[in-house]
Amino acid sequence: MSMVVDNLQIRILHVLGSLDRGGAETMIMNLYRNIDRSKVQFDFLIHTDRECDYNEEIRSMGGKIYSLKRFKGYNLCQYIKQFKDFFIKHPEYEIIHGHMRSTASIYLKIAKSMGRYTIAHSHNTSSGNGISALGKNLIQLPLRYIADYYFACSIEAGEWLFGKKIIKSDKFYILKNAIDMGAFVFNQNIRDLKRKELGFEDFFIIGNVGRFHEQKNHYFTLNLFNEFLKEELNSKLVLVGEGELKSEIKKYADELEINDKVIFLDSRSDINELMMSFDVFIFPSKYEGLGIVAIEAQSSSLPTLCSDNVPREVKITDIIRFISLDDMSKWIKELKKIKNSKRKIIKKEDVVKTGYDIKSSSAFLFKFYVNIYKNKF
Repeated sequence: MSMVVDNLQIRILHVLGSLDRGGAETMIMNLYRNIDRSKVQFDFLIHTDRECDYNEEIRSMGGKIYSLKRFKGYNLCQYIKQFKDFFIKHPEYEIIHGHMRSTASIYLKIAKSMGRYTIAHSHNTSSGNGISALGKNLIQLPLRYIADYYFACSIEAGEWLFGKKIIKSDKFYILKNAIDMGAFVFNQNIRDLKRKELGFEDFFIIGNVGRFHEQKNHYFTLNLFNEFLKEELNSKLVLVGEGELKSEIKKYADELEINDKVIFLDSRSDINELMMSFDVFIFPSKYEGLGIVAIEAQSSSLPTLCSDNVPREVKITDIIRFISLDDMSKWIKELKKIKNSKRKIIKKEDVVKTGYDIKSSSAFLFKFYVNIYKNKF
């Protein structure tokens, strides 16, 4: 195994489901943009052959993208074979960083048996509900006995996937869901231009960014907005993202007869500017590993209301509140309070101190990968 680093570009293989604008994918891309790519290059193995949101950018930065077939239960033998074949064909990948947790116990076990270093990374605190979630939980259980190293975005996310024993060991590390703080520092000119562009000028804008999935609780968001709208007519709700439930949520907005007040935007690259244009950010998730969008919102000086299911580690300012999903009246009360208050501007240096700046996270990860190569871990 090659251990020379100074004149070698280490290639790290990241395994994911897709490369769309999800929380985990966004975090990985933030790291990728800021790591020293002359020495550490990211490549990606995903479980889809369609063109994803980040594919073009990855290729422009020198990254390679491979696709394999998804695990469907009945194709276990085929799933195992395709990973074995891949690792045989690509001996250059000595570090495998697994983000797709549901089958990580399969592909990381194969990688480890073939002499690769393995990292299991937890980005969440639940698999959801139903038979599918139960199956995922069973498949991923052995993961805590397989990987060489364990990463998580929060203590809660680490304990959920890996167990208490792992998070107390020297194999476990918190890698914060860091962002480019500079891009999210509040700018009044950007806010004014974006609000004019999107027709927000005369309205109180409630924003939400996230994929349309049961986890993100869009039904609650619409019900909350519907109640708030009864008293605050000059308000609009902006929902940003893609996902399997998007058409269903649009239909529900029609049923509530508030579709003229709800704006649906596709996944986009100007999230920082959108955060500045919003007046409040709501994040009523049923579960979260951390919630990188809540970090982005606070960094943009955007008042943020989260469900109490969101880990408290997401609190990096005093402009965030945690509210029970069972207390709709409290959500409405907080929205009214924010509507009648002046926006508090958060200084960049104050949020950088919290450790969520991408520069510190990318420096840590760079050192971690290099030290594995030098056999210091």
